[in-house]
Amino acid sequence: MFRPLTPTVKNILLITVGMHIITVFFMPQLKGWFALYHIESRFFLPFQFVTYMFMHADFWHLFSNMFGLFIFGPLLEQFMGPKKIIILWMVCGIGSGVLYSGYNVYRINQLNHQIETFSENPDPEVFNRFVSSNRHLFNPSIYDLVDSYSRNPDNPELIDRAKSRMLAVRDRQVNIPMVGASGALFGVLIAFGMLFPNTQLFLLFPPMPVKAKYLVLFYGLYTVYHIFVSNPEDNVAHFAHLSGLVIGAILVTNWKRDRRNFY
Repeated sequence: MFRPLTPTVKNILLITVGMHIITVFFMPQLKGWFALYHIESRFFLPFQFVTYMFMHADFWHLFSNMFGLFIFGPLLEQFMGPKKIIILWMVCGIGSGVLYSGYNVYRINQLNHQIETFSENPDPEVFNRFVSSNRHLFNPSIYDLVDSYSRNPDNPELIDRAKSRMLAVRDRQVNIPMVGASGALFGVLIAFGMLFPNTQLFLLFPPMPVKAKYLVLFYGLYTVYHIFVSNPEDNVAHFAHLSGLVIGAILVTNWKRDRRNFY
């Protein structure tokens, strides 16, 4: 699977790795500008739907995405041509950011609804449920407030403190950025699985051969599983991964209808 780098894949690798080096060693503030924020965040700018995919959290995040492109990208570019591979990469990356932002709007609206419910009718049970469902976002000291408020439900100071903590959690969620080219990479993975389904790949962990179609299926099911399980301490944007798979599948399906779309 270690094929010579094709021009478009090489350029994507160079640009993405170069941006990581710049943000780590020379201009760290760029990550704050180029990461993708929730549309209600004061840090949100429309161009972030493009730039976020060239930012990465750390070396291993960068390595995993670029290694996947390095493995699967060259054969796809040889088959599809440079125009199609760049369309696939950019459309899946941008589309993943847009769909994930929509998903985030839904999640933040749920928090807003809980806060509005509490504001209209302050109730320790509502606050307790909010803390329980977002416990990973609170310090352990929150349980002192939960206990005090449960014992004194009419205390205006405790009500204000509870509402303030709820608003702080909402604001924190609004200002968590997303970075990485995983959505674009998952578009490449699904394209490879659809165009070369029976290609044998040799995994490192565990060391065994597997057909491309089964590997892509595993990634898809794994992603869907994590979306529904929704581990609150998992910082991976699984919905963005699934979005990349879906968008990539739609693109390739449309292109396959006319063989002239490929070399």
